Amino acid sequence: MIEQQLATTQLDPLPDQLDSPQAKLVYLYLEASGGATATDLNEVLAMKKIAVLSVLSCLEGEGLVEKNDAEYVVCN
Repeated sequence: MIEQQLATTQLDPLPDQLDSPQAKLVYLYLEASGGATATDLNEVLAMKKIAVLSVLSCLEGEGLVEKNDAEYVVCN
């Protein structure tokens, strides 16, 4: 179901300030999925949770994502 939804979603170009591959991966997943928790990202992207939290912190600091309850979403 999620794979089918992701396959049909058209994504916007990546923001210029995304330099690291991990930041790009997290941002793209959040944009395609409509949001996810840090635990979701840890499991789906096979990244260490500390790395996920670090990337999310950087993305939040740059105003690219925001946290709504436990879920992170791309800012519009």
